[in-house]
Amino acid sequence: MNRIRTAVWLIIVSALLCAACGSESQPESGKVYNIYYVDNDETKTLAREYVSETEESEKLLEELLGQLEEIPSKFEYKAPLASGFGLIGYTIDNGQITMNFDEHYKEMDRVREVLMRAAIVRTVTQVSEINYVSFMVQGEPLTDSSGNAIGTMSADLFINNAGNEINAYEKVNLHLYFANEDGNGLVEENRRNVVYSSNISLEKLVVEKLIEGPMAEGAYPTVNPETKVISVTIKDGICYVNLNEAFLNQPYNVSADVTIYSLTNSLVELSNVNKVQISINGESNVSYRENVALSSVFERNLDLLATPE
Repeated sequence: MNRIRTAVWLIIVSALLCAACGSESQPESGKVYNIYYVDNDETKTLAREYVSETEESEKLLEELLGQLEEIPSKFEYKAPLASGFGLIGYTIDNGQITMNFDEHYKEMDRVREVLMRAAIVRTVTQVSEINYVSFMVQGEPLTDSSGNAIGTMSADLFINNAGNEINAYEKVNLHLYFANEDGNGLVEENRRNVVYSSNISLEKLVVEKLIEGPMAEGAYPTVNPETKVISVTIKDGICYVNLNEAFLNQPYNVSADVTIYSLTNSLVELSNVNKVQISINGESNVSYRENVALSSVFERNLDLLATPE
């Protein structure tokens, strides 16, 4: 009889254990998010589904960042925030999160850095209140191999191209403004299917294309080609363009207004930009050509458009 009772109890316990195991395998209630990792070969990012019931944005962000710190149990991929560098802190302001990393972030090679950055940006922008991400290292803007600031990023800047983000490119149509022949007005230049690296923001792309100069006949450059882009960020619809001191030196025969509104009008063509503020090495209390205060916030000005002959 004791043996029968023992057998019955073993069956009951086993059934309970199986039920418990089965309950763990059932999907949790809540919203499904993707946590992005880098594969062990460091050639692409991989996504793992994660379910959370958290609705408050900042708590959800902390939750997702915590997942990015967890080393996967099967070691099939690498967790971005457990890869030799640390997140010092972050701030959120009007849909943009600025993430500040320690000095070890710069120790990664280019391939690994781009993939880690893609994984982080894709993960945190799933929080409803975060649309854009910018990276800092020890309080300084993250720069590319040429020393140019990366600027703000969104999830759609990182696309899969045969599973390899570091070779990811996109096409975009740009509406740019350059000088007319007399240098006292603006002419439009529409560029279709401009191919660019998905690792830079559209705002930065526009500024870089203006610095490179026009391609169309009848259009002339407006910005000193020695100008370097330090950073381009967006807040409350205002695009903050931080350039080096070369911008103040004008080698071309164009008016100050033409240069300023070449930048402003071109940037305002982007859907997320309403106004533009220009600074030099982080300082806006500067005058351009002695008659334009860069501390001003500039809006679209179509009065300078040259009338076609």
